[in-house]
Amino acid sequence: MKKYQLKIDPEALSDIHDIAEWYDTQKEGLSDRFKNAVIKQIDYLVENPQLFSIRYQEIRCMIVRKFPYMVHFYINEELTTVNILAVISTDRNPLVWKEKTSRI
Repeated sequence: MKKYQLKIDPEALSDIHDIAEWYDTQKEGLSDRFKNAVIKQIDYLVENPQLFSIRYQEIRCMIVRKFPYMVHFYINEELTTVNILAVISTDRNPLVWKEKTSRI
């Protein structure tokens, strides 16, 4: 089984930070639960990126368990990397990322 390297776009890190900050205002400890869920899901993602289907263009999505967010990523087989582009609410249309995905 191939091991993939992880690359996280700075905007995706900003998404995670902003979401965690919002959860901090909602309930004590909720931001930690969110961050732990994201880390656990990303660890799984790097081991098994092909398990997630392509949703649009070459972008795949993975739901963050117990939270209404999806990790949007693509696989670069040539470089054996998983590139995370964004973490966005499941309520938002993923096509808001169209200009970002046009570079892929």
